[in-house]
Amino acid sequence: MDLRDRPQDSAFRAEVRQFLDDRLVGEFAELGGRGGSGDETFGFDVRLRWEKVLAEGGWTGLAWPTEYGGRGASMTEQVIFHEEYVRAAAPGRVSIMGEGLLGPTLIHYGTEAQKARFLPPILAGTELWCQGYSEPDAGSDLANVKTRAVLDGDEWVITGQKVWTSLAHQSDWCFVVCRTDPESQRHKGLSYLLVPMDQPGVEVRPIMQLTKTSEFNEVFFDGARTARTNIVGAEGEGWRVALATLAFERGVALLGHQLGFVREFDRIVAVAKQNGRSRDPVIRQRLAQAHAELTIMRYNTLRSLSGIDGPVAPPEASIAKLYWGSWHRRLGELALDVIGPAALVVGGKDSADYELDEFQRPFLFSRAETIYGGSNQIQRNIIGERVLGLPPEPKGSS
Repeated sequence: MDLRDRPQDSAFRAEVRQFLDDRLVGEFAELGGRGGSGDETFGFDVRLRWEKVLAEGGWTGLAWPTEYGGRGASMTEQVIFHEEYVRAAAPGRVSIMGEGLLGPTLIHYGTEAQKARFLPPILAGTELWCQGYSEPDAGSDLANVKTRAVLDGDEWVITGQKVWTSLAHQSDWCFVVCRTDPESQRHKGLSYLLVPMDQPGVEVRPIMQLTKTSEFNEVFFDGARTARTNIVGAEGEGWRVALATLAFERGVALLGHQLGFVREFDRIVAVAKQNGRSRDPVIRQRLAQAHAELTIMRYNTLRSLSGIDGPVAPPEASIAKLYWGSWHRRLGELALDVIGPAALVVGGKDSADYELDEFQRPFLFSRAETIYGGSNQIQRNIIGERVLGLPPEPKGSS
């Protein structure tokens, strides 16, 4: 794999940089790149306005086909955009669920009417989406979905609960995996519905975390309704569509995520040099190890993306998820060790009103990163069975 820019790549990189230099000013620049993982509620209104700036410049739907309003960017161009975006310390995106997950799913599986209705507002940043997958008994075991939907004339009526729903309290719509065949079990009999959030029968309860943020939510459906036509794919084909959405989640945006890690790592190194901890041979070795692993992470991700076209998640995606989630958790631990005893002290007036700094916050939130999107244990099962060809994990009797 040749990672050097070709002339056309250099021209595209210059175009991205020029746009960011011109438009990333004022309140947008003041965010300093914040709004990423574990910090998703920070400056939300400003970041929502930034989405519209990106849309006006034609930088939303980067990978979408041009016939659906996208830019039709190649994989190389997508990588370049994410590299420059993170290097410019641009705000964390708020439309990832719509643009990165639902949009590509609709392009592949939606009807033309669904595409015409839902894709333009996603591109414009005027409608936000959340993902209704996980439930109290259907987290890593997603096929155990119990939320049900039944037809009542021209509408689906949804009853059940979802949990760990990112930014549900800010979203206009939710793509929900429901059980539409009450006699079905496991992955059979599921359907993929598009459900408006602002209606009677939908209750959102934010989940307060150690980071003092609440980007995760519980969502309760009690007779919520959506049009019969708001089903993606055929009735009972929800499992196939849901897996396609998960495949898009493992896409090129991970490279931008990793460049955010680079900035975070560089700050830790700077602190280590400033306070003298870099002279500690153990700390120095751990910093070197973290740097080497971060470089490996980037090259493995680039390799796994080579030749990918459409909603197909290669088994290497599980390797990448296991790798980066575990790495970032270790980096958080390293950051606190670099700071020393002061890292154990939080700001604020009292224990109920504490404030976390830029190192404490990712240290705490990184605990979730080895769970959401498929826990480490589940990723190891996938790697063992689908990559290494090991016998499947024994299933309990039902």
